[in-house]
Amino acid sequence: MLAASLITLLTVGFRLGIGPFVKPIMADLGISRTDFSFIVSISMLVYGMGMPLTGWLLKRYSTRFVLISGTFITCGSIIWTIASTGMLSFLISFGILLSLGLSFISPVALTPIVNKWFIYHRGRALFYLTTGSMAGIAIITPLETFLIESFGWQNTLLLFMGIVMCIVIPSSIFVMREDVPLGADGNPQKLDVEKERELIAHPEITWKDAVKTRAYWQVVIGLFGCGFSMNLLGSHAVPMLMDHNFDPTTASFGVGIIGLVAIFSTLLLGSIADRYPRKNILFIIYFVRGLGFLGLVFAVTPWQLYLVGITGGLVWAGSTAMSSAILSDFFGVKLVGLLYGWAYFVHQIGGAIGSFLGGWGYEKLGTHIFAFGLAAVILMIAGVVSYKLPLKVTTPHKISNV
Repeated sequence: MLAASLITLLTVGFRLGIGPFVKPIMADLGISRTDFSFIVSISMLVYGMGMPLTGWLLKRYSTRFVLISGTFITCGSIIWTIASTGMLSFLISFGILLSLGLSFISPVALTPIVNKWFIYHRGRALFYLTTGSMAGIAIITPLETFLIESFGWQNTLLLFMGIVMCIVIPSSIFVMREDVPLGADGNPQKLDVEKERELIAHPEITWKDAVKTRAYWQVVIGLFGCGFSMNLLGSHAVPMLMDHNFDPTTASFGVGIIGLVAIFSTLLLGSIADRYPRKNILFIIYFVRGLGFLGLVFAVTPWQLYLVGITGGLVWAGSTAMSSAILSDFFGVKLVGLLYGWAYFVHQIGGAIGSFLGGWGYEKLGTHIFAFGLAAVILMIAGVVSYKLPLKVTTPHKISNV
């Protein structure tokens, strides 16, 4: 669990912490904010397209194979990105190859193995995985700002590459185990073997059955809102705050504090994730997060920014954890990699749209209220759709409870 959280910290923290790179890269490569937003949008789509491929590779090969492959692709693309001198080269290296490599070492690659190891405490375990994401936002964004100002964006990418290699490869070789014993939750005396086998297998349900249910698409709609908002935050929150006259350190810390608070709120939410209906928790996360986006764009003083960061951080985490847990509960662990991979692809479609509109909206309309206000509305809709999720799903072959 610790290894999975560390990997998530690195990959999600970098993926959602692209904001500090925006202005330095724009200045060095001579591209506009709309052009940069377009490249980031492409990267989000490629990242999303890599999710179903990740799910397929996990089913065909192993977690270890996928993580090591992703590490080598990521490192090679970073070297190419650093050597880029124009928009086309940067698009291919950063927008396409780096995103593909990161998708192989994303939470989607780790969610199936966590689902296998934890059954009765699945919600808590997935929340702990999300803690890595929130720690990434809290740590990586301010750290990137400091490193970029001190050593430049190219050397910062090189340092990230080295850390990824030192953590992901040893974890893949020595930690990730596919052979999960019965009673993996740590309480074997409380587990009924037949019940556990039923929770693991769901053998009668196919992916075709799953995608025909309304519940699956309700989860997908929620993840679209999550992707739109989270990637808008990662790509444009720091530049937006700087445009609103916050200095770079204050802006990055204001965003980082969201992740810092979310680390602790994730632990709290994880403790109740298996005791209350998951759909209710998902509703609260989306709805309050939407209010946080409004507060972020209207903050005018550092203390207002920090207050919004603290409040938003309380519910910032957990949407992907709850979504993957719901999919596992409905359709079984064997299908969760594939189903979650496709659902996360839609998450990244939302991310691509949000990232593009963040730059385009400011250059064309002269305001950030359009993109950040739209994110708030989409999140509130996602909250309502999630609240309407059923407690059980009926497929042609089986009834699954959540």
